[in-house]
Amino acid sequence: MRIGIPREIAPGERRVALTPDMVARLIKSGHSVAVQAGAGAAAGFPDAAYAAAGATLQADPSAVYGAEAVLKVHRPQRGENGAVNEATLLQPGSVLISFLRPGSDARLFEQLAAGGVTAFAMELVPRISRAQSMDALSSQATVAGYKAVLIAADALPKFFPMLMTAAGTIRPATVLVIGAGVAGLQAIATAKRLGAVVEAFDTRPAVKEQVQSLGAKFVSLDLETHDAEDAGGYAKALSDDHLQREQALIAKHVASADVVITTAQIPGRPAPRLITRAMVGAMRPGSVIVDLAAESGGNCEASQPGQTVTVDGVTVIAPLNLPSELAFHASQMYARNVTALLELLAPKATLNVDMTDEIIRGACVAHGGRVLYPPAAATAAASAIAPATAGGGR
Repeated sequence: MRIGIPREIAPGERRVALTPDMVARLIKSGHSVAVQAGAGAAAGFPDAAYAAAGATLQADPSAVYGAEAVLKVHRPQRGENGAVNEATLLQPGSVLISFLRPGSDARLFEQLAAGGVTAFAMELVPRISRAQSMDALSSQATVAGYKAVLIAADALPKFFPMLMTAAGTIRPATVLVIGAGVAGLQAIATAKRLGAVVEAFDTRPAVKEQVQSLGAKFVSLDLETHDAEDAGGYAKALSDDHLQREQALIAKHVASADVVITTAQIPGRPAPRLITRAMVGAMRPGSVIVDLAAESGGNCEASQPGQTVTVDGVTVIAPLNLPSELAFHASQMYARNVTALLELLAPKATLNVDMTDEIIRGACVAHGGRVLYPPAAATAAASAIAPATAGGGR
């Protein structure tokens, strides 16, 4: 199968969808790979490394988009002044694998379906053991959680660790991490490595053991696991009464923290607003908030996505696309995720979109001229498509 790797044109994006080691792996499996010149340069992967791995370098993006499978990081974009519309470059019958932000503008999915493109959203890969190697949300969240702590440490006018000095003892910083998913757990681990005293809050009691295993204190309300967690293991929306009790608990711990890192998100919905403007005002001057949910609206009322602001002496940082700031390793991790999904789709270097496979069905948002997202649409459409595609290929 012919695979294309375009250069990302989304503003600020430095990652690349496939790294040279994964190129070599796919070529060894019988695929051919075309890489747009400069696609990996910003992540630290020069064109020469791709050529050495066996890829063909292409200057013209249309040559890359003419492949049977196109692998990207960002959903198709329009270039500056509309010069390039990546969605229109995809060929009928081709496969697109990318982060597609399924909760945002759905018109892209309609365009892809109308163009005969089969599209897979990396965000929708089911959270099951068989799909762990394809879990790009987790791999990129690991990067974001790590980087968030470094950003906080840089902004905080204090040491993170306790220091015993001739000038006296310096007390360690106190860090509160809200949300103990992958990003939150990595933030906890990184803050502990830097010597901070760490607390973590999550609505899911099931994560308590993981938090404590990293040396942090778990802060929680009494809540049954099934009330806070959906079938896929993600946090879900809670009742108004619970949210009020939750906010009172969070307010108490936010006020005593030097650093607050928020990671709470609900797939396909705006991020829950957990830190109010009043809570920010109750923090000590010089304190820092890093809001990792900024791209989906933010957990903090004072957050301004993509900006750093000071509110009542508190630094509120709302970064966008943190994984891009560690582009080398973020690209390596993402490339492995994408390659694993591609190998499921083409186990013998021949495409086989088997809609009876729960991973393929779960991640697919467009196929056979139909939009398969949201899940209710996917279930109905997949039932109609599956008999015709199972066991097929090209």
